[in-house]
Amino acid sequence: MLEAIRRAMAFLRQKQILHRLGVVISIAVIGIACYVLYHMLRGIDTNEVLEAIKSTEPRQIALAGLFVAAGYFTLTFYDLFAVRAIGHAHVPYRINALAAFTSYSIGHNVGASVFTGGAVRYRIYSAWGLNAIDVAKICFLAGLTFWLGNAAVLGLGIAYHPEAAANIDQLPPWLNRALAFAIITALVAYVVWVWTQPRVVGRGPWTVTLPGGPLTLLQIAIGILDLGFCALAMYVLVPDEPNLGFVVVAVIFVSATLLGFASHSPGGLGVFDAAMLVGLWQMDREDLLGGMLLFRLLYYIAPFVISVILLTFREVIVGARLKRLPQADSGPRAEPHHEAVLVRKRGDSGV
Repeated sequence: MLEAIRRAMAFLRQKQILHRLGVVISIAVIGIACYVLYHMLRGIDTNEVLEAIKSTEPRQIALAGLFVAAGYFTLTFYDLFAVRAIGHAHVPYRINALAAFTSYSIGHNVGASVFTGGAVRYRIYSAWGLNAIDVAKICFLAGLTFWLGNAAVLGLGIAYHPEAAANIDQLPPWLNRALAFAIITALVAYVVWVWTQPRVVGRGPWTVTLPGGPLTLLQIAIGILDLGFCALAMYVLVPDEPNLGFVVVAVIFVSATLLGFASHSPGGLGVFDAAMLVGLWQMDREDLLGGMLLFRLLYYIAPFVISVILLTFREVIVGARLKRLPQADSGPRAEPHHEAVLVRKRGDSGV
Protein backbone atom coordinates (compact mmCIF):
# COMPACT_ATOMS: atom_id res chain seq x y z
CA MET A 1 0.00 0.00 0.00
CA LEU A 2 2.73 2.47 0.99
CA GLU A 3 4.75 1.63 -2.11
CA ALA A 4 1.70 2.22 -4.30
CA ILE A 5 1.15 5.60 -2.65
CA ARG A 6 4.80 6.53 -3.21
CA ARG A 7 4.59 5.59 -6.90
CA ALA A 8 1.39 7.61 -7.29
CA MET A 9 2.96 10.65 -5.61
CA ALA A 10 6.11 10.33 -7.77
CA PHE A 11 3.96 10.22 -10.91
CA LEU A 12 2.00 13.28 -9.82
CA ARG A 13 5.21 15.21 -9.07
CA GLN A 14 6.77 14.17 -12.37
CA LYS A 15 3.76 15.44 -14.33
CA GLN A 16 3.56 18.56 -12.10
CA ILE A 17 -0.07 17.68 -11.44
CA LEU A 18 0.22 18.51 -7.73
CA HIS A 19 1.66 21.94 -8.50
CA ARG A 20 -1.05 22.74 -11.03
CA LEU A 21 -3.73 21.45 -8.70
CA GLY A 22 -2.38 23.65 -5.92
CA VAL A 23 -2.49 26.71 -8.16
CA VAL A 24 -6.07 25.93 -9.21
CA ILE A 25 -7.13 25.48 -5.59
CA SER A 26 -5.49 28.75 -4.56
CA ILE A 27 -7.15 30.69 -7.36
CA ALA A 28 -10.52 29.08 -6.60
CA VAL A 29 -10.27 29.88 -2.88
CA ILE A 30 -9.30 33.49 -3.57
CA GLY A 31 -12.04 33.90 -6.19
CA ILE A 32 -14.77 32.53 -3.93
CA ALA A 33 -13.50 34.61 -1.02
CA CYS A 34 -13.55 37.82 -3.09
CA TYR A 35 -17.11 37.10 -4.22
CA VAL A 36 -18.27 36.41 -0.66
CA LEU A 37 -16.38 39.39 0.74
CA TYR A 38 -17.91 41.73 -1.85
CA HIS A 39 -21.42 40.69 -0.88
CA MET A 40 -20.68 40.72 2.85
CA LEU A 41 -19.19 44.22 2.77
CA ARG A 42 -21.95 45.85 0.75
CA GLY A 43 -23.64 48.47 2.85
CA ILE A 44 -20.86 48.56 5.45
CA ASP A 45 -20.60 51.94 7.15
CA THR A 46 -16.91 52.85 7.38
CA ASN A 47 -17.57 55.38 10.11
CA GLU A 48 -19.18 52.71 12.26
CA VAL A 49 -16.16 50.45 11.77
CA LEU A 50 -13.86 53.25 12.89
CA GLU A 51 -16.13 53.97 15.82
CA ALA A 52 -16.02 50.29 16.79
CA ILE A 53 -12.22 50.44 16.81
CA LYS A 54 -12.20 53.63 18.90
CA SER A 55 -14.67 52.20 21.39
CA THR A 56 -12.54 49.10 22.03
CA GLU A 57 -11.24 49.32 25.57
CA PRO A 58 -7.45 49.65 25.97
CA ARG A 59 -7.63 46.71 28.39
CA GLN A 60 -8.97 44.48 25.59
CA ILE A 61 -6.26 45.58 23.17
CA ALA A 62 -3.55 45.05 25.79
CA LEU A 63 -4.89 41.59 26.64
CA ALA A 64 -5.08 40.63 22.96
CA GLY A 65 -1.52 41.91 22.52
CA LEU A 66 -0.35 39.68 25.39
CA PHE A 67 -2.01 36.66 23.78
CA VAL A 68 -0.38 37.50 20.43
CA ALA A 69 3.00 37.80 22.14
CA ALA A 70 2.42 34.44 23.84
CA GLY A 71 1.54 32.93 20.45
CA TYR A 72 4.75 34.18 18.86
CA PHE A 73 6.71 32.98 21.90
CA THR A 74 5.23 29.52 21.35
CA LEU A 75 6.25 29.74 17.68
CA THR A 76 9.90 29.93 18.74
CA PHE A 77 9.63 26.34 19.98
CA TYR A 78 8.74 25.22 16.45
CA ASP A 79 12.30 26.02 15.39
CA LEU A 80 13.90 24.92 18.67
CA PHE A 81 12.24 21.53 18.32
CA ALA A 82 13.09 21.19 14.60
CA VAL A 83 16.74 22.22 14.95
CA ARG A 84 17.27 19.80 17.83
CA ALA A 85 15.48 17.04 15.91
CA ILE A 86 17.93 17.24 12.99
CA GLY A 87 20.93 17.12 15.34
CA HIS A 88 22.14 20.74 15.60
CA ALA A 89 22.01 21.25 19.34
CA HIS A 90 24.87 23.80 19.15
CA VAL A 91 22.46 26.46 17.85
CA PRO A 92 21.29 28.45 20.91
CA TYR A 93 17.67 29.19 21.68
CA ARG A 94 18.05 32.92 20.97
CA ILE A 95 18.91 32.09 17.34
CA ASN A 96 15.95 29.71 17.09
CA ALA A 97 13.70 32.44 18.50
CA LEU A 98 15.02 35.06 16.07
CA ALA A 99 14.66 32.74 13.08
CA ALA A 100 11.16 31.60 14.03
CA PHE A 101 9.80 35.04 14.86
CA THR A 102 11.18 36.82 11.80
CA SER A 103 10.47 34.01 9.31
CA TYR A 104 6.87 33.57 10.41
CA SER A 105 6.02 37.26 10.74
CA ILE A 106 7.55 38.07 7.34
CA GLY A 107 6.13 34.95 5.71
CA HIS A 108 2.64 35.71 7.05
CA ASN A 109 2.68 39.20 5.52
CA VAL A 110 4.52 38.62 2.24
CA GLY A 111 2.77 35.35 1.36
CA ALA A 112 4.21 32.08 0.02
CA SER A 113 5.57 31.57 3.52
CA VAL A 114 7.36 28.33 2.58
CA PHE A 115 9.76 30.32 0.36
CA THR A 116 9.91 33.69 2.11
CA GLY A 117 10.17 32.16 5.57
CA GLY A 118 12.71 29.64 4.31
CA ALA A 119 14.88 32.42 2.88
CA VAL A 120 14.87 34.27 6.20
CA ARG A 121 15.71 31.09 8.09
CA TYR A 122 18.60 30.31 5.72
CA ARG A 123 20.06 33.78 6.17
CA ILE A 124 20.10 33.31 9.95
CA TYR A 125 21.00 29.62 10.28
CA SER A 126 23.73 29.68 7.63
CA ALA A 127 25.79 31.76 10.06
CA TRP A 128 25.79 28.73 12.35
CA GLY A 129 26.99 26.25 9.77
CA LEU A 130 23.61 24.94 8.57
CA ASN A 131 23.15 24.45 4.83
CA ALA A 132 20.11 24.71 2.58
CA ILE A 133 19.15 21.05 3.15
CA ASP A 134 19.23 21.56 6.92
CA VAL A 135 16.97 24.61 6.59
CA ALA A 136 14.59 22.66 4.36
CA LYS A 137 14.37 19.96 7.05
CA ILE A 138 13.68 22.62 9.68
CA CYS A 139 10.88 24.07 7.55
CA PHE A 140 9.42 20.59 7.07
CA LEU A 141 9.44 19.72 10.78
CA ALA A 142 8.11 23.15 11.77
CA GLY A 143 5.33 22.77 9.20
CA LEU A 144 4.58 19.31 10.55
CA THR A 145 4.17 20.78 14.04
CA PHE A 146 1.81 23.41 12.64
CA TRP A 147 -0.38 20.87 10.85
CA LEU A 148 -0.46 18.44 13.76
CA GLY A 149 -1.61 21.26 16.03
CA ASN A 150 -4.26 22.32 13.50
CA ALA A 151 -5.52 18.76 13.17
CA ALA A 152 -5.82 18.43 16.94
CA VAL A 153 -7.60 21.76 17.43
CA LEU A 154 -9.98 21.29 14.52
CA GLY A 155 -10.71 17.66 15.32
CA LEU A 156 -11.45 18.25 19.00
CA GLY A 157 -13.22 21.57 18.43
CA ILE A 158 -15.52 20.38 15.66
CA ALA A 159 -16.27 17.12 17.47
CA TYR A 160 -17.38 19.19 20.48
CA HIS A 161 -19.26 21.85 18.49
CA PRO A 162 -19.88 20.73 14.87
CA GLU A 163 -22.31 23.61 14.26
CA ALA A 164 -19.40 26.07 14.33
CA ALA A 165 -17.76 24.51 11.26
CA ALA A 166 -21.16 24.23 9.56
CA ASN A 167 -21.29 28.04 9.35
CA ILE A 168 -18.31 27.93 6.96
CA ASP A 169 -18.47 24.63 5.06
CA GLN A 170 -22.30 24.49 4.98
CA LEU A 171 -22.26 20.78 5.82
CA PRO A 172 -24.73 19.22 8.24
CA PRO A 173 -23.46 19.01 11.85
CA TRP A 174 -23.50 15.20 11.88
CA LEU A 175 -21.21 15.09 8.85
CA ASN A 176 -18.86 17.65 10.39
CA ARG A 177 -18.70 15.59 13.57
CA ALA A 178 -17.95 12.46 11.53
CA LEU A 179 -15.15 14.31 9.72
CA ALA A 180 -13.82 15.52 13.07
CA PHE A 181 -13.66 11.97 14.41
CA ALA A 182 -11.90 10.93 11.20
CA ILE A 183 -9.29 13.66 11.78
CA ILE A 184 -8.80 12.55 15.39
CA THR A 185 -8.51 8.91 14.31
CA ALA A 186 -5.90 9.78 11.68
CA LEU A 187 -3.97 11.80 14.25
CA VAL A 188 -3.98 8.93 16.75
CA ALA A 189 -2.96 6.49 13.99
CA TYR A 190 -0.02 8.75 13.06
CA VAL A 191 1.14 8.92 16.69
CA VAL A 192 0.96 5.12 16.97
CA TRP A 193 2.78 4.75 13.63
CA VAL A 194 5.77 6.85 14.70
CA TRP A 195 5.73 5.36 18.22
CA THR A 196 6.17 1.73 17.17
CA GLN A 197 9.52 2.20 15.37
CA PRO A 198 11.68 4.95 13.80
CA ARG A 199 10.11 6.34 10.65
CA VAL A 200 12.09 7.99 7.86
CA VAL A 201 10.85 10.10 4.96
CA GLY A 202 12.78 11.42 1.97
CA ARG A 203 15.83 10.08 0.17
CA GLY A 204 19.56 10.64 0.26
CA PRO A 205 20.62 13.89 1.93
CA TRP A 206 16.95 14.92 2.14
CA THR A 207 16.17 12.09 4.56
CA VAL A 208 14.33 13.19 7.69
CA THR A 209 13.73 10.95 10.69
CA LEU A 210 10.27 11.72 12.01
CA PRO A 211 10.00 12.45 15.74
CA GLY A 212 8.92 9.42 17.77
CA GLY A 213 5.72 9.06 19.76
CA PRO A 214 6.57 11.17 22.86
CA LEU A 215 8.12 13.93 20.74
CA THR A 216 5.11 13.91 18.40
CA LEU A 217 2.85 14.48 21.41
CA LEU A 218 5.11 17.42 22.28
CA GLN A 219 4.71 18.72 18.72
CA ILE A 220 0.93 18.52 19.02
CA ALA A 221 1.03 20.33 22.37
CA ILE A 222 3.16 23.14 20.90
CA GLY A 223 0.78 23.52 17.95
CA ILE A 224 -2.28 23.57 20.21
CA LEU A 225 -0.76 26.25 22.45
CA ASP A 226 0.17 28.42 19.47
CA LEU A 227 -3.30 28.26 17.92
CA GLY A 228 -4.97 28.58 21.32
CA PHE A 229 -3.20 31.86 22.11
CA CYS A 230 -4.01 33.28 18.66
CA ALA A 231 -7.66 32.26 19.00
CA LEU A 232 -7.79 33.87 22.44
CA ALA A 233 -6.48 37.12 20.94
CA MET A 234 -9.25 37.08 18.36
CA TYR A 235 -11.86 36.10 20.97
CA VAL A 236 -10.95 39.13 23.10
CA LEU A 237 -11.42 41.49 20.13
CA VAL A 238 -14.68 40.19 18.61
CA PRO A 239 -17.99 41.67 19.85
CA ASP A 240 -19.25 40.48 23.23
CA GLU A 241 -22.79 40.04 21.93
CA PRO A 242 -23.94 37.55 21.02
CA ASN A 243 -21.65 35.51 23.25
CA LEU A 244 -20.94 32.42 21.10
CA GLY A 245 -18.29 30.99 23.41
CA PHE A 246 -14.56 30.48 22.93
CA VAL A 247 -14.82 27.07 21.23
CA VAL A 248 -17.02 28.42 18.42
CA VAL A 249 -14.74 31.38 17.78
CA ALA A 250 -11.65 29.14 17.95
CA VAL A 251 -13.01 26.62 15.42
CA ILE A 252 -14.02 29.38 13.00
CA PHE A 253 -10.71 31.20 13.51
CA VAL A 254 -8.60 28.10 12.83
CA SER A 255 -10.74 27.20 9.79
CA ALA A 256 -10.38 30.74 8.44
CA THR A 257 -6.63 30.64 9.08
CA LEU A 258 -6.25 27.38 7.15
CA LEU A 259 -8.27 28.75 4.22
CA GLY A 260 -6.06 31.83 4.18
CA PHE A 261 -2.98 29.62 4.30
CA ALA A 262 -4.29 27.52 1.38
CA SER A 263 -4.83 30.65 -0.72
CA HIS A 264 -1.18 31.76 -0.30
CA SER A 265 -2.37 35.35 -0.24
CA PRO A 266 -0.36 37.70 2.02
CA GLY A 267 -1.77 37.32 5.52
CA GLY A 268 -4.68 35.37 4.07
CA LEU A 269 -6.00 38.78 3.05
CA GLY A 270 -9.57 38.55 1.81
CA VAL A 271 -9.87 34.81 2.37
CA PHE A 272 -9.43 34.89 6.15
CA ASP A 273 -11.71 37.90 6.43
CA ALA A 274 -14.47 36.38 4.31
CA ALA A 275 -14.40 33.14 6.32
CA MET A 276 -14.60 35.04 9.61
CA LEU A 277 -17.53 37.16 8.40
CA VAL A 278 -19.40 34.10 7.17
CA GLY A 279 -18.62 31.98 10.23
CA LEU A 280 -19.55 34.70 12.73
CA TRP A 281 -22.59 35.97 10.84
CA GLN A 282 -24.51 36.43 14.11
CA MET A 283 -22.25 39.34 15.13
CA ASP A 284 -22.60 42.94 14.03
CA ARG A 285 -20.52 43.29 10.88
CA GLU A 286 -19.05 46.69 11.67
CA ASP A 287 -18.02 45.64 15.19
CA LEU A 288 -16.59 42.36 13.89
CA LEU A 289 -14.61 44.16 11.18
CA GLY A 290 -13.23 46.55 13.79
CA GLY A 291 -12.00 43.62 15.88
CA MET A 292 -10.50 41.90 12.85
CA LEU A 293 -8.62 45.05 11.85
CA LEU A 294 -7.20 45.36 15.37
CA PHE A 295 -6.17 41.70 15.22
CA ARG A 296 -4.37 42.28 11.92
CA LEU A 297 -2.55 45.23 13.45
CA LEU A 298 -1.43 43.19 16.45
CA TYR A 299 -0.72 39.85 14.76
CA TYR A 300 0.52 40.85 11.30
CA ILE A 301 1.62 44.47 10.99
CA ALA A 302 3.33 45.07 14.35
CA PRO A 303 5.39 41.81 14.28
CA PHE A 304 6.31 42.48 10.64
CA VAL A 305 7.69 45.93 11.50
CA ILE A 306 9.58 44.53 14.50
CA SER A 307 11.03 41.72 12.36
CA VAL A 308 12.29 44.10 9.70
CA ILE A 309 13.95 46.24 12.39
CA LEU A 310 15.53 43.17 14.05
CA LEU A 311 16.88 41.82 10.75
CA THR A 312 18.23 45.25 9.81
CA PHE A 313 20.08 45.58 13.12
CA ARG A 314 21.37 42.03 12.74
CA GLU A 315 22.78 42.73 9.28
CA VAL A 316 24.43 45.93 10.54
CA ILE A 317 26.01 44.12 13.52
CA VAL A 318 27.19 41.16 11.42
CA GLY A 319 28.59 43.50 8.76
CA ALA A 320 30.47 45.50 11.38
CA ARG A 321 31.97 42.36 12.91
CA LEU A 322 33.08 41.09 9.54
CA LYS A 323 34.83 44.38 8.81
CA ARG A 324 36.71 44.17 12.10
CA LEU A 325 38.25 40.83 11.20
CA PRO A 326 42.00 41.18 10.61
CA GLN A 327 42.79 41.47 6.92
CA ALA A 328 45.54 38.88 7.35
CA ASP A 329 43.03 36.17 8.22
CA SER A 330 41.60 36.06 4.72
CA GLY A 331 44.38 37.48 2.56
CA PRO A 332 45.01 40.99 1.25
CA ARG A 333 41.78 42.87 0.54
CA ALA A 334 39.82 39.62 0.71
CA GLU A 335 36.38 39.69 2.27
CA PRO A 336 34.70 36.70 3.93
CA HIS A 337 32.26 35.06 1.58
CA HIS A 338 29.92 33.71 4.22
CA GLU A 339 28.79 34.49 7.73
CA ALA A 340 29.90 31.01 8.75
CA VAL A 341 33.47 32.37 8.60
CA LEU A 342 32.58 34.67 11.46
CA VAL A 343 31.15 31.82 13.51
CA ARG A 344 34.16 29.61 12.89
CA LYS A 345 36.50 32.37 14.02
CA ARG A 346 34.51 33.53 17.02
CA GLY A 347 32.67 30.41 18.08
CA ASP A 348 29.43 30.95 19.88
CA SER A 349 29.75 34.73 19.79
CA GLY A 350 27.92 34.93 16.44
CA VAL A 351 24.63 36.81 16.20
